[in-house]
Amino acid sequence: MKTAIAYPSARPQTDEKIHLDSNIRLRDIINTLPREVFSKDPVKAWSGLIINLILVGLGWWGTAIAPWYCLPLLWLFTGSAFTGLFVIGHDCGHRSFANRKWINNLIGHLVFIPCIYPFHGWRIKHNIHHKYTNCLEIDNAWKAYSREEYNSFHPIEKWAYRGLRGKFWWLASAVHWANLHFQWWTFAGKEREQVRFSALFVIAQMAIGFPLLIATTGLWGWVNYWLMPWLVFHFWMSTITLLHHTKTDIAFKPKSEWNEAEAQLMGTAHCQYPRWFEWMAHDINVHIPHHISTAIPWYNLRQAHASLEQNWGKYMTTNEFSLSSLWKITSVCHLYDEDKCYQPFTQNG
Repeated sequence: MKTAIAYPSARPQTDEKIHLDSNIRLRDIINTLPREVFSKDPVKAWSGLIINLILVGLGWWGTAIAPWYCLPLLWLFTGSAFTGLFVIGHDCGHRSFANRKWINNLIGHLVFIPCIYPFHGWRIKHNIHHKYTNCLEIDNAWKAYSREEYNSFHPIEKWAYRGLRGKFWWLASAVHWANLHFQWWTFAGKEREQVRFSALFVIAQMAIGFPLLIATTGLWGWVNYWLMPWLVFHFWMSTITLLHHTKTDIAFKPKSEWNEAEAQLMGTAHCQYPRWFEWMAHDINVHIPHHISTAIPWYNLRQAHASLEQNWGKYMTTNEFSLSSLWKITSVCHLYDEDKCYQPFTQNG
């Protein structure tokens, strides 16, 4: 006999730690969402792509004509537009951009060009993150290492981990990019061929594109048009990932204790950014519905979030894009602790 499930309708005003009923499955949460949030709208999908291409073009045009003191703002603008293109490719990786797989693959490879990301290598690894969000042994997005694991590191690894979990968090995405998505030999079968193609595609574009850019604009042109926007893009990617999955009360669980519904609903956070960035980055900050179902296109995330708030609000977590929030996370959330979720390096001796 199927157990009846009572869905919460309001967020209680309490500091008591809340646990999800173990009888609730991810499918139960998905079934509370309006059916229309899963519908693809080609006009919205393609217009979002076109707008971001225009924004990148405007950023490069402004960089070409602006005085030197305007360049930091233009790097911010262009790098943020890179992030929007990546989010379009992100939908392609989840097959929520178009119905046809070959269109998703083609657009995914093309929009990843400015970010020099191997599409298939990222897609496969990223889907593992979604399937096993906040599972200690498997999740590859922003893993929290235990005290024992950290103590086993080489001193150079400890130094790097301290930096990326601390005040150099904004470089973590670039390290993640270099470390995970080019190693096609670690895959097997069809996936190995796909990852190799994407990796060689990116390597070829760097081998051809970078020398051409330097030959036509000089080394400063390469820095100006690509490197600085690319670093801004990785700042956003690192910050978004950090604030989506890291907070003093967001738990990582060992596989033996991990629960899919709880991880997807309570293991990621909604975060509000400046509205201009949310618009350029296609609401990727509205992240909880995206973890409930990757089939929801970016332009339906806000509607899905409102539905989740109504039905599951007391389980949902918010985070804050602010210097104080980033300072707290990068000062405390360093090592996994099964009782307190995290402990800082200073408590590790």
